[in-house]
Amino acid sequence: MLVSVPITAYNSAEYIIETLESIYNQTYKELELIISDDFSTDATIPLVEEWVKLDRVKKRFSRIEIITVPNNTGVSANCNRCVNASHSDWLMMVAGDDILLPDCIVDNMQFVVDNPHAHVIFSQVKLYKGTFEEKNYIKSIPSSYPNNIMHESFDANDQYQLLLLSDRIQYTPSFFVNKKAIHSVGGYDESNRLVEDYPMWLKLTGSGEKLYYFHKETVGYRMHSKATNNSGQDVLIKPSVINSYLIRKKYAHPHLPKLLVLEEKWVYNTAVLFKKMGITKATNFNKKLYKLMTIYLNPFFYCQAIIKRIK
Repeated sequence: MLVSVPITAYNSAEYIIETLESIYNQTYKELELIISDDFSTDATIPLVEEWVKLDRVKKRFSRIEIITVPNNTGVSANCNRCVNASHSDWLMMVAGDDILLPDCIVDNMQFVVDNPHAHVIFSQVKLYKGTFEEKNYIKSIPSSYPNNIMHESFDANDQYQLLLLSDRIQYTPSFFVNKKAIHSVGGYDESNRLVEDYPMWLKLTGSGEKLYYFHKETVGYRMHSKATNNSGQDVLIKPSVINSYLIRKKYAHPHLPKLLVLEEKWVYNTAVLFKKMGITKATNFNKKLYKLMTIYLNPFFYCQAIIKRIK
């Protein structure tokens, strides 16, 4: 059975060849390769074009497609292009700075055979700092199973209720999916350019699609300063604080208790205030001030705590 491996690339010149080679070296044979570039300003596309011209590469894949766009559209739109370009039912999307471990596709397809009702599948991710050398290995996530959102006893609604409280999936790079599941919920939400995964988990579980998991390492994730979701260690208010609130306001808040929504809104408004005031460096003083404002001076935090104690 054919499996699509789309790469979502953006200014990935430093890493993309390593990503491509990890796909080339998959033990699974029937693969198509899609590279969707979101208007990189570095040498990503020239490097990709040279690599796909290699005879060994042409022989390896059933089909190769390179997608480019005239302007930057964001990661959510890039993911939609990958899904729409795929000629197969199953997709293993990978970022242009990560790698697939050699048996990634074999392991996922075996899980599909053993679990025919599974359309959305996760597995373990190996975290590395900088390069994929064993000396730079940090840990594998999730470390605990089955005592998490992927517990076998949970159905889609159980997972949805947990996801409404917070995004509990930090191993997104292992995401293996049937294209029909993505299409059934209308694809990725392009209104948020930087966060594609959390809204998708909410839409899938909210539609009754259970998230499945097997406890084996399949993907290598590279932690580095150039990543789009990394704004540096010295930044107090990271982009995720703002983006996650806007997503939760749209998808989660209509289904949550009012006090919890107000507590999150207080944190969001504090973050916005700090940014407007130029308090953006993660100094010890600023971190203590931010904690004071978002927790100890947050009236809704205490209301929540009292209600929990009463219950």
